[in-house]
Order: sequence, then C-alpha cells, then structure tokens
Amino acid sequence: MEDAAAGRRGDLLMATMSKVADWVGVSAPLLEVEVAEVSSIEGAQENSVVFAVEGETLGRALASKAGVILASRKLESAELPLDPRVLWVKDARYAFAVVARRLAGGGVREGVHASAVVGQKVAIGVGTSIGPGAVLGDGVVIGSGCEIGPRVTIYAGTVLGDRVVVQAGAVLGSTGFGYVRSDETGEYLIFPQQGRLIVEDDVEIGANTTIDRGALGETRIGRGTKIDNLVHIGHNCVIGKNVIIAAQTGISGSSVVEDGAILGGQVGIGEHATVGAGVILGGGAGVLSGKKMRGPGEVFWGRPARPLKEYLRDLARLKHR
Repeated sequence: MEDAAAGRRGDLLMATMSKVADWVGVSAPLLEVEVAEVSSIEGAQENSVVFAVEGETLGRALASKAGVILASRKLESAELPLDPRVLWVKDARYAFAVVARRLAGGGVREGVHASAVVGQKVAIGVGTSIGPGAVLGDGVVIGSGCEIGPRVTIYAGTVLGDRVVVQAGAVLGSTGFGYVRSDETGEYLIFPQQGRLIVEDDVEIGANTTIDRGALGETRIGRGTKIDNLVHIGHNCVIGKNVIIAAQTGISGSSVVEDGAILGGQVGIGEHATVGAGVILGGGAGVLSGKKMRGPGEVFWGRPARPLKEYLRDLARLKHR
C-alpha cells in the first residue's frame, strides 16, 4: 500500500481524489471519492478518471458518471457550472497518462514465468516481471520494476535499468550486421561483435523491435526513450534521452540520435549519421550516411531528408512541371 490515500481493494489499486490531485500536482479537491481506473468518457463509471482538452469534450465529461475529471486549465471559465469532480491541470492528456501509470503500478506480477529460460549469473531487480518464453542470456542485468514481455530475447551481457518495458518478441543485444570484405576473394567475414547493449531507466521498447550490441564498444539507449514496434537499431548506435522512435524505423550502425529528437514512421538513417537534439524527422525521411541534421524543433522530410519548407517547395516544383 502506497499510503492511506492509495491502497488495494481486492485486485484493484484504489486511490482517493486527494491522491490523484497529488499525483498531478494540483491543490486538494473539494470532493473525496475513490477511483480505480482511467476510462473513455463513454465508458466511465463512478470509479473512473477521464480527461478533457477541449470544450466539447469537457461538456461530455461533465455529463458522464466519471468520479474524477482532469481538465486542461485553458478551459476554465466563470460560465462553467461548479463541479467538484474537476481537477484543473496544465495538460489534461499528460495528467491522464500520469494517473494511468500510477493506477497500473501494481498490475504486473513480479517474478519469472516458469517457461522463461534464464542463463547463469543473471541479476533481476525487485518488482520485475519476466514473461512466458522469455530468454535471458548469461550475465544479463535487469533493474527494478521492469516488465519483460512474452518471448523477449535478451542476449548475454545486456544491461537494463529500472522501469524498462520490453514488449513481446523484442530482441536485445543481438550480433550487429558488421562485415569486412576480402579484396582478393570477395569473401565477407564478420567483424568482432563483442560489445554490449545498455538500456537506461524508463525506456520502453515495442514488440518485435531489435537492438544490436556494440561491436567493440557499446550500443546505448538513453533514459526515457520510447521505441515503437518493428524498429531496428544497429550496433554502436547512441540514442539520447527522451527520444521518440516510431514503427519501422531503421538506424544503421554507429549513428547518433541526440536528446529529445522525434523520428516518424519508416525513417531510414545511414551509418555514422547524427540527428541533433530536438530534431524532428517526418515519416519516411531518409538521412544519408555521415549526414548531420541540426536544429532543435527543425522539421526534416523527404529522401534525402531536408528542411520541411525546402521539401514542400520541391514538391510544388514537381507538380508544375
């Protein structure tokens, strides 16, 4: 039990409205109810939390059965009827996610499933769940409060921090795609792939995503980064903190994606490229090998990727040919 205002009843984690207010950083409410779930407005019950970021949505939320309504402060108005269920927050969508995470905090069962395969000298932190069919190689380290989904494979020597989520089928720390070619015979020989993969705290990795270990050094995924399904990250890549990577993106070896960058779906990045802090790559963008994309908040699109205004200008030229 977290404290007197948040505890368990049966299999549900219950929280008072005061505790919800504390989670989202607002003053204590006038009303004191208990909630157990986040919900859509249409499916809300007396123990549900809902959110509203626009006026029409707020009207529907006020007419619902919801026990707590998280509403963006920009909607606050003297004309609105006083409703003690409303908590006014800066960003209702973000606050809703905070509450959802808190309420789900006890939902994952700690322990290693009987069908998982665990190698030698594996360290697993407190509160971590290892799902059915997962494979953990020798010397793997997994921190506290992690959730390792079904049939995840984590190769030897990989290190995961705390509160890491890895969804079903992901493969972490596999051998990188690095080969050297003989000029005499044309034969390809694999370059040593003996480094490791480090995944920092609060990273989430989607289903069937693959991340290679370093060749001689390490591949590193920075704290708070969120990676979608079907993403591939090559050996020796360094991904910064709080990066977003959408589905079907591929990042070639030894590339760097700096803090806060956003990569849309199906982005392709060549080897030894750099995506600067805060850069946004639109869906399908292609970054050439060795290219450096710079400018916080700058949007790049197209193949090869270029500033959005330039990309749109090129499209207009093609249209009028």
